[in-house]
Amino acid sequence: MADATPAIPSAYVSTGGVNPDWLNKGDNSWQLTAATFVGMQTVPALVILYGSIVKKKWAVNSAFMAFYAFAAVLLCWVGWAYKMSFGEKLIPIWGKAGTTLNFNYLLSQAELPASATYYSDGSVQVATLMPWYPMATQVYFQFVFAAITLVLLAGSVLGRMSFRAWMVFVPLWLTCSYTVGCFSVWGGGFLWQWGIIDYAGGYVIHLSSGVAGFTAAYWVGPRLSKDRERFPPNNVLLMLAGAGLLWMGWAGFNGGAALSANLVASIAIINTHVCAATSVLVWTFLDVVVFGKPSVIGAVQGMITGLVVITPGAGLVQGWAALVMGVFAGSIPWFTMMVVHKRSSLLQKVDDTLGVFHTHAVAGFLGGILSGCLAEPTLCNYFLPVLDLQGAFYGGIGGKQLGKQIAGALFIIGWNVVVTSIILNVIKLVIPLRMDDEHLLIGDDAEHGEEAYALWGDGEKYDSSVHGASEMDITNHGSKNNDKRPTVAL
Repeated sequence: MADATPAIPSAYVSTGGVNPDWLNKGDNSWQLTAATFVGMQTVPALVILYGSIVKKKWAVNSAFMAFYAFAAVLLCWVGWAYKMSFGEKLIPIWGKAGTTLNFNYLLSQAELPASATYYSDGSVQVATLMPWYPMATQVYFQFVFAAITLVLLAGSVLGRMSFRAWMVFVPLWLTCSYTVGCFSVWGGGFLWQWGIIDYAGGYVIHLSSGVAGFTAAYWVGPRLSKDRERFPPNNVLLMLAGAGLLWMGWAGFNGGAALSANLVASIAIINTHVCAATSVLVWTFLDVVVFGKPSVIGAVQGMITGLVVITPGAGLVQGWAALVMGVFAGSIPWFTMMVVHKRSSLLQKVDDTLGVFHTHAVAGFLGGILSGCLAEPTLCNYFLPVLDLQGAFYGGIGGKQLGKQIAGALFIIGWNVVVTSIILNVIKLVIPLRMDDEHLLIGDDAEHGEEAYALWGDGEKYDSSVHGASEMDITNHGSKNNDKRPTVAL
């Protein structure tokens, strides 16, 4: 009896319908997983990190700013912002707005319509980028990048920005600022065509959020003086838990940027962890040498700068280069935060709550420059076969690449300073940007009518009409003696 032909499971047969010929199930699975990792960097990682790293009285407000932004960005993204970032070109810095909610669109093959690059004679150098999974996956993956950008920006204005103003700011900044940087660098705009290296968002996400956050902090104004002088975390262990989720989620951040489950994704992930770990150790070492004590908050800052610095070149540099970038990541932002900040009148004047300028703007700029120096030609060709893409370290045309990196960074910086300023000054005409002093003094209870913990302290006022009487009060009032002793706030 002849051997029977082995049956192929129907799930692996391209039959049209839910299994079209272009669908690569491995790539699709990885992109959905990577997107979920990135989403978890915001909800819950930054929700936990923000809620823990601030004073107790701002825990709810800080976490809620992140939570709200995640939801608000999604509706704007599927409504109009995705196509402004990755759709057909309207102008060299912007795509045409449009919805993504039609099921025929979401189930079609993913495509970046404006992503083709051309030689000077007009012939195609690289064809339109078309990953092997549906548009639904592409829209979701890029959404979580957009969402985390707004949440990183929020770190600059925690502890005093009006939540109502934040509710308006999120969709306006996403529409007018993020989409421009995204289309220009990633979606086929003029910086994409020019050959700027930004593998996973050193410019699009980190430089833009750091610069916009610093600009927003200037316009919103500072916290109360006593909060600026002393603003300790309310829960260091939860802060570390949030930071750990952020670190692990970065595997999806940089691994998913390859847009495929390929070799570039693999090297991007190991480079990400090497750079972050190196940066943590360098930052901690500097804290010990200069201040005499290793700081947990400092280690978290070093982790973040390491992750940010490697992001623009994660899939494009060699392992030894990732280690070198980690040394710079743990030292340059440390120097700007611990030394330059204390000597600069401008940096002292602007109340950047979590130092987002240093951990994201400085680190994002540094990462873009180092990528322009260390991007390995073969890896660049693996990721996107543009013939003139390589770092200055490898000679030849690499020096020109470094110049492009600087010019690209200046565009992102300039656009974010101007547009963020315009948005906030328009909002200010209708809604105060900063909470009033009474809300700033009390915190979450005044702004939201809710508190993070069932504890008293941290300078909040106790209002029995709001919080109700304690069991001891009821006992005292019900006793025969009823001595009218004042309640003691713990």
